[in-house]
Amino acid sequence: MTFDLEYNSERPLMIIPEYGRHIQKLIDHCVALETKEERDKMAKAIVDVMGNLQPHLRDVPDFKHKLWDQLYIMADFKLDAESPYPQPSKEELQEKPEGLPYPKSASRYRYYGNNIQTMIDIALSWEEGDKKEALVFTIANHMKKCYLNWNKDTVDDAVIFKHLFDLSDGKLDLRETEEALSESKNLLRKRTTQGQSSTKTTYKKPQHSNQSKYKKR
Repeated sequence: MTFDLEYNSERPLMIIPEYGRHIQKLIDHCVALETKEERDKMAKAIVDVMGNLQPHLRDVPDFKHKLWDQLYIMADFKLDAESPYPQPSKEELQEKPEGLPYPKSASRYRYYGNNIQTMIDIALSWEEGDKKEALVFTIANHMKKCYLNWNKDTVDDAVIFKHLFDLSDGKLDLRETEEALSESKNLLRKRTTQGQSSTKTTYKKPQHSNQSKYKKR
């Protein structure tokens, strides 16, 4: 008795290896069937088996649609079988996605992040009043906190006010204000070493009331 051994280096490349080579062989056999009735019947059976092999897809919306698309992909779009969903095209699969624009950073003060610029834009859209003034000082305090988190040092309020002036294109000017921001020690977060406790526990040796006394004889 002789056996024909198959080496992975000699086998064809699997398109979706998560399903294994046996599913790939079933799909290749389904493509080679002569009648469309046989192909339809076997294609539905293969989709059911694929669903059992990937149970996490059941939580995905339209998971059946996803399975049928994967069936056509693994068949190299050569399967002529009836599907309850539109058959995907090879050109659509190989189409390159549109390029995404780079996010705009907050000028040269990147340590403030993009959210600061969004907050400044919102503050500029508000009418003058106590609420806007409170929001502007809240933004300035948050900027000071971000600055300290990155630079790990003290910073003068005048520096934060100048940066706020620059980021708002000169529309939010606190450079002449006499009100001070929060102190640095109140803005910085206390970082404790992971796994260490701030309180020390002392171990006391248990004492027994009936202790035996040994005397030398």
